[in-house]
Amino acid sequence: MLSVGDKVPEITLKNQEDKEISIKDYAGKFVVYYFYPKDNTPGCTLEANEFTALKEAFSKKNSVVFGISKDSVASHKKFCDKQNLSIQLLSDPENSVIEKFGAWQLKKNYGKEYMGIVRSTALVDPDGVIIKKWDKVKAAGHAQEVLESIPS
Repeated sequence: MLSVGDKVPEITLKNQEDKEISIKDYAGKFVVYYFYPKDNTPGCTLEANEFTALKEAFSKKNSVVFGISKDSVASHKKFCDKQNLSIQLLSDPENSVIEKFGAWQLKKNYGKEYMGIVRSTALVDPDGVIIKKWDKVKAAGHAQEVLESIPS
């Protein structure tokens, strides 16, 4: 599992437009990866809308935001269209990136245990090194907290 101080390996996933997005294309920028359980659910919708509302503020801090879940490219497209999202959502159906960042964990709900995505975020510096991680995030207000953590 990647931790603060680790260099992020090459990551390439497809976004909601079915375009391959690679971390190497964002060298020199801060990159925010936020991991969320499912498109079109209340907490995930709130979080995506908050990141979208702050997109320009992130851009002014030389940063880009990517939401990542197991949902398909088609699901991400519908979610973006329905919510008018302007951030990029990346599809990781194989859990390759989700697991590397430690977001795939044992969860409990109504007494049942299962593996799933735990809402979490990683901030990567312009050199590709993780400088901050948030685990078990509450959706409300999280985007603002991440924005404030990016060095000016």
